[in-house]
Amino acid sequence: MFLLEVSTNTVLFLGTLGMLVLTIGLILFIIFHQRKVIRYQLQLQKMEEQQQKLLLKASLYLQEQERQRIAADLHDDAGPLLATARLYLSENLVNQDKATQLQSIFQARQIIDDTIQLIRSISHSLMPPTLKNFGLESAVNDLFHKISGAGTINASSRFHDYKERIKLDKELSSFRVVQELVNNILKHSNASFIHLTQNTNGENMILRINHDGRGLIQEDFERLNKSKTGMGLKNISSRLKVIHGSINFEKDASQTYYKVTVEIPKEEPHE
Repeated sequence: MFLLEVSTNTVLFLGTLGMLVLTIGLILFIIFHQRKVIRYQLQLQKMEEQQQKLLLKASLYLQEQERQRIAADLHDDAGPLLATARLYLSENLVNQDKATQLQSIFQARQIIDDTIQLIRSISHSLMPPTLKNFGLESAVNDLFHKISGAGTINASSRFHDYKERIKLDKELSSFRVVQELVNNILKHSNASFIHLTQNTNGENMILRINHDGRGLIQEDFERLNKSKTGMGLKNISSRLKVIHGSINFEKDASQTYYKVTVEIPKEEPHE
């Protein structure tokens, strides 16, 4: 009887001890798991912050490059032209004979006309007149027509249902994204054809570029976008972020060409 009681107590003790160990183990597992989740979340947050910094850096880089280009054009081209025109219209002009005066005025006018043309060209690079006056469809078609006209690659574009224009700033950002993508394809892919189509999917505009050269898939894009290189791709991401757009790189199921799909909301998303 005594032995039975001792055995029962031992079983109860061991059972209680086992439950206690199991409970402590479960608590420790939950604690370590939560810490692991927290570390993962912090790491993910850090990666997202780094991504935001890279995109911001790319956006600032893009703006600075455009400023430097404009400053260089004005300094190197417009500046000397205006300085030369000023020489023709110097104070000594009144002391010259009439024929010389007329010649100097004519020369100054020619130089001023050239300067106006130069400034107009700089202005057009900031906001293409075709885009401003006729919209994204005309600007993209004009771009592809010029590329095809060069005779080195078969380039074509087709807008299927662009009946109503989106906001001008979105059109400009969309056009710059297309420009950047097309420039990358022309520079790096060695493609024989490039074709752009436009469609509408609900409230979104879809721009899809197909080409048969060397291309990227989404994993390549994400990797380059997070690296310190690939500034052109970061510029694309920055522009699309501003207009709440998205982009996807893939190889067609036939494995014969690459597709780049850009999706842009026609209206501002509701907060």
